[in-house]
Amino acid sequence: MRDQTSAPAAVPRRPPQPPGTAPHAGSRPGAHPAEPDPAGPDPDAQPPAGPDPDAQPPAGTAPAPPVGTAPAPPATRPLGERRLWPRSFADRLTTPMPGLRAYARLAREGAFRPGPDGLRGIPDLPCAPAPLPVLAPGTSCVTWAGHASWVVRTGGLTVLTDPVWSRRILATPARMTPVGVPWEDLPPIDAVVISHNHYDHLDAPTLRRLPRHTPLFVPAGLGRWCRRRGFTRVTELDWWEAAELGGVRFDFVPAHHWSKRTLLDTCRSLWGGWVLTDTRSPAPRKLYFAGDTGYGHWFAEIGRRHPGIDLALLPIGAYAPRWWLRDVHADPEEAVRACTDVGARRMAPMHWGTFVLSAEPVTEPLERVRAAWNRAGLAREDLWDLPIGASRCW
Repeated sequence: MRDQTSAPAAVPRRPPQPPGTAPHAGSRPGAHPAEPDPAGPDPDAQPPAGPDPDAQPPAGTAPAPPVGTAPAPPATRPLGERRLWPRSFADRLTTPMPGLRAYARLAREGAFRPGPDGLRGIPDLPCAPAPLPVLAPGTSCVTWAGHASWVVRTGGLTVLTDPVWSRRILATPARMTPVGVPWEDLPPIDAVVISHNHYDHLDAPTLRRLPRHTPLFVPAGLGRWCRRRGFTRVTELDWWEAAELGGVRFDFVPAHHWSKRTLLDTCRSLWGGWVLTDTRSPAPRKLYFAGDTGYGHWFAEIGRRHPGIDLALLPIGAYAPRWWLRDVHADPEEAVRACTDVGARRMAPMHWGTFVLSAEPVTEPLERVRAAWNRAGLAREDLWDLPIGASRCW
């Protein structure tokens, strides 16, 4: 779904504040359509644990520089733990939400979708569905289903990221390309990770296809939404927290984004990315799924805390107009910089070629990321610019 959230470029980036502080001045709700969201406390919730030594820095301080040795990973939290969360996570915003002047400019310019020339490339979008490859022992594999949806097989688990198998999402034209993996061709799903609650990343019709005992790993504040839909194994995590399932560690890490699903829930749940680590292999394989994010300081800190990332799944689309979206959606050049910041060996682009969410020509993200990768002097074989439906293993 279109993320109408970027502040004007003149607003400086601010370091995030700790949970429970007041939101930034000028924060305003975005323009996502409403879905009913009844309020009320969760009677089964348990109080949160004490302060986390790896929590985000206090307001007004810069994040720790990416130097020295990586800190020891935090202890994993119990699966399915019920917790109490702050009413708002607006203090985690990198920049304030846009104000009335920004919305007025957007309405005046009307740059919501590509023009006819920008849509002519739809038939050329790369789409090559193929059966999932057979995995050799000790290997990992990713298959791009489209947008931010991946079939990740690692450590003996099959994990879906932000699964959206629907033909269309709310207030957005139908998919430009088909889903890369038919639902009936999927192996049994061992877990699902969700980056945030926007409709193009959290798709209720797709989740309804899953058994209700499927483990879900979701951002802080989103567990109640999942449990109301019958899911019984929901693990909510804050930034820099982790849980483990079947020999795979799930670390929730920050992103430069926001959350909203109804008229009244702006930033009521957190947003972020995931680092998945196969902990049982002699040489643990590590994958970073960035979710939805702008470019900023968090990438270097993720790389410092999680060294040795083998593959970064990074968004490259939905970035125009730039003045409106730069704070919440990285462009292709910024995605390449993010890959080097996190220290990933390889990058697989995503978040393009599936839904028309913004004004850039539909094939431009791929052209620009290839050019940026080449300018950075990086090995061409380490840019996994997959067609939708294709797989790569390592």
